[in-house]
Amino acid sequence: MAVYRFLLTPRWLGYLALALVAAVVMVFLGNWQLDRYRGRTEINERIDAGQRMTPAPLRDALPAPTGGAGTAGPAPAEEKVYTRVTVTGRYDATNTVLVRGRTVDSRVGFEVLTPLVLPDGSAVLVDRGWIPPAPGGATARPEVPAAPSGDVTVVGRVHESESRPGAVERLDGRLETRRIAVPRLADELPYPVYGAYVLLDEQTPQADPTFIAVPVGHTNNWQNLGYIVQWWLFAVMTLFAYGWAARREARRAAGLDKRPVDRAAEPVPSTPV
Repeated sequence: MAVYRFLLTPRWLGYLALALVAAVVMVFLGNWQLDRYRGRTEINERIDAGQRMTPAPLRDALPAPTGGAGTAGPAPAEEKVYTRVTVTGRYDATNTVLVRGRTVDSRVGFEVLTPLVLPDGSAVLVDRGWIPPAPGGATARPEVPAAPSGDVTVVGRVHESESRPGAVERLDGRLETRRIAVPRLADELPYPVYGAYVLLDEQTPQADPTFIAVPVGHTNNWQNLGYIVQWWLFAVMTLFAYGWAARREARRAAGLDKRPVDRAAEPVPSTPV
C-alpha cells in the first residue's frame, strides 16, 4: 500500500537490514547452544549408561599403550568415556599421586591416584577416591591409607585425561599435582601408562573406608536449553519490534495516530510520503 512506501527509503531499509542481521545472529547463537545442549545430553546419557552397565575388560574400552616407559597410550574414543571396566593388577604405592584442591560434597581435599601395574608391565592410573586434608588447612598433606598388596581387582569408570596440565612435583616420596593430566603424569612413571584413568567404584580386596568415591557430575544441559529459548525469542522480538515501529509510522503517515511524537524516545522519525 502507498502508506508503506516509506519502507523503501534508505533509512527504513537500513533499519530492516539491521533488524535482519541481528535476528540472524541471534538464531545462529541459538543453534550453537542447541549443538551444545545435544552434546552435553549425550555425555549425561553415557554417564547414566556407564553406571548401569556390566563391567567390561579394560582393553575393550581403552587402547593399550604401545610406547616405552614414561609414555601414555591413546586417549579413549568419545563413546568409551565413562564406560564401566574391570581390571586386575598390583598397586605401585611408591608412585602414588596426590591431586590437591579437589572438591567433593563442598569440601576441599585430595584425590589419590595409584598406578595399577598389569601383568604385561603396563599400568593404569586408578583414582582410589577422595580424602580430607590433614588438620591445618585445605592444602595440608593427608595421611594416605595404604594400598593393598598382592593382586587387586578394580571396577570403575573410564575418565579422560584432564586438560591444562600443571606441574608435577615429588615431595616426600609422593607425586603431587593439581590436574589429572595422564600424559604429564606418565613422564614420572617407570612404565607405559594407559591414556585415561579409572574412577574406582569397587575393589577386591575392599577399599579403605577413609576414601570417598569421586562422583561423576552431570553436565548442566538445561542451562543451554534456556539459552536456546532466550536467543530465539530475542530474534522474534527484534523482527516484531521492526514491524511494530513500521506500523506505527504508517498510522502516523495516514493521520490515524494523533499522538505527538516524542523525538527523544522515538528511534524512527517520520518520513513524508
